[in-house]
Amino acid sequence: MRTCWEVGRHIVEFEQGGADRAQYGARLLPRLAERLTTEFGKGFDASNLRYMRLFYQAFPICDALRHELSWTHYRLLLRVEDSQAREWYMAEAATQNWGTRALERQIGTLYYERLLASRDRSPVREEANQNLAALAQSPREFIRDPVLLEFLGLPNTGKLLESKLEQALIENLQAFLLELGKGFAFVARQQRISTESKDFYLDLVFYNYLLKCFVLFDLKTTELNHQDIGQMDMYVRMYDELRRGPEDNPTVGIILCARKDASVVRFSVLHENEQLFASKYKLILPTEEELRAELEREQRLLESMNLNPV
Repeated sequence: MRTCWEVGRHIVEFEQGGADRAQYGARLLPRLAERLTTEFGKGFDASNLRYMRLFYQAFPICDALRHELSWTHYRLLLRVEDSQAREWYMAEAATQNWGTRALERQIGTLYYERLLASRDRSPVREEANQNLAALAQSPREFIRDPVLLEFLGLPNTGKLLESKLEQALIENLQAFLLELGKGFAFVARQQRISTESKDFYLDLVFYNYLLKCFVLFDLKTTELNHQDIGQMDMYVRMYDELRRGPEDNPTVGIILCARKDASVVRFSVLHENEQLFASKYKLILPTEEELRAELEREQRLLESMNLNPV
């Protein structure tokens, strides 16, 4: 979240200062998106950069952001034009544990505005709670993709051993839990589950008390393949049979991988599955110095193109 805010701040700072800069800014985002995507991967397309600019303008104080909320939450909040309403929806979404669908419903039904307009607010709250109760919480709302692991301080190049990634996550467990989002509690590392003839070891096991289910993580430092998906599918089925309690919801499995191909996801059991997910992880993100240097580089290039049109 901090990265999105910093990108937005740098873009706004670049565009301030007159009409010339505004003209450069119109051409800046597609060029900047191309370079950031090449270096840091998906998530920096021109559309997302525009949202990041709006994000900074709508929430100019970084420390006031609610880190319980995901980037999707904040993209929904940007639809709310009134700043007081936007701040209220942000606070309520964080304290009431609203998922993205719940937040979208509350904004769409003008929940805040109707509360302000009502002398008796109890019926409005009851109606809203009934509407939210009809929205069954789905694991899909809790799974973040990508998962940002820059706090580990690991290199993004070269061969990274899965054991090293696992050890780094354990050593930075608090930061990892914050990145995962709401409701996650750590259960075990390398937990053994056994059949009559074989033992299997799960990389990381968590429990999400909001979803009321176990969440299994399998760490892959290479590109996602069908064997990885089949293995996690087996782990989830085994865990459901061997460890899941009568009050627990179905187990969720997340493959945390370095890269994934959309076609592999589409034509596998991952497609539209509410128990199996694959999320990319990012070990590095652009620093403040890198962002400023990139913006200044693009500014100089755009100025030279303006002075020497083809």
